[in-house]
Amino acid sequence: MSAGLLGLLDDVAAIAKLAAASLDDVGAAAAKATAKAAGVVVDDTAVTPQYVHGVAADREIPIIKKIAWGSIRNKVLFILPAALILSQWAPWLLTPILMLGGTYLAFEGAEKIWGRLRGHSGHDAPAAAVGPEAEKTLVAGAIRTDLILSAEIMVIALNEVASEPFFSRLAILLVVALAITVIVYGVVAVIVKMDDVGLSLAGRPSAASQRLGRSLVSGMPKVLAVISVVGTVAMLWVGGHILLTGVDELGWHAPYDVVHHLEEAVAHAVPGIGGFLAWLVNTLCSAVVGVVVGAIVVAVMHVLPFGKKHAAGHDAAGHDAAGHAAAGHNSEAAAPADERPPHAGP
Repeated sequence: MSAGLLGLLDDVAAIAKLAAASLDDVGAAAAKATAKAAGVVVDDTAVTPQYVHGVAADREIPIIKKIAWGSIRNKVLFILPAALILSQWAPWLLTPILMLGGTYLAFEGAEKIWGRLRGHSGHDAPAAAVGPEAEKTLVAGAIRTDLILSAEIMVIALNEVASEPFFSRLAILLVVALAITVIVYGVVAVIVKMDDVGLSLAGRPSAASQRLGRSLVSGMPKVLAVISVVGTVAMLWVGGHILLTGVDELGWHAPYDVVHHLEEAVAHAVPGIGGFLAWLVNTLCSAVVGVVVGAIVVAVMHVLPFGKKHAAGHDAAGHDAAGHAAAGHNSEAAAPADERPPHAGP
């Protein structure tokens, strides 16, 4: 009996060691896959803050939480099963689906530029000032954009572990999905709450803390404005890059070959920083493709009947949002000092 028990304990120990080794392998593979998708992770982090730019301070974190949960649902319930199924039985469908997503990203970026050129911006009025429905619309838009970026992240990660067994791929991609979501939305939460940190520091007795606090309060709106622009450019860049690599994988090599030759020429022409400049060339070319494709889709959307309805509804919503925000601002300004609501942010 004792020999049998010792044998059983040895087997349990061996299984535990195997499980630990498997977990180490999953962690290492997940880290490698996440590193490969780092570029898109940065884009996702840059895109998201624009959805809370101008939102009342007390609604920033709740909105980020809603978008983060939507991102996890995107990755775990939709993208992960679809990617695993397609990679197992119809891998040829992954590229066309990604290209559709890239086209949507290019359209979103081009439409934002078009809106700014016309003097309209989808997020000028705080969603909380308009009401819960506007906040739902804002969150839904952010989750839709996240779906495309998350899809590219997951497909890049999937390509890195394509040789792994099915259940190993599943475990690795689950780790990637959760880790990337925590990283992206944790960073976004820190960015959008830095002005509140500044307010807290500005109220401390230390002169150094007060200076730092005032700098944060005055600087963060500018930082968020810059991030909003970077987010729009990231949509065009990522969308264009998806389309460039997609047409190459589908057999039309000429566009990507031109970009690749330009990259090589720049990399060899400038020693030291040639690699970085080559990356910039690829990024610029991808952004140009995104602008062209996005502009075409925006033009089509504004010419076709359903596109005109969409544009008219978007403009009306923007005017209503601005009107509600202005009304709220005027009523607050007209209220006595002791009846005004506490300051919600800079």
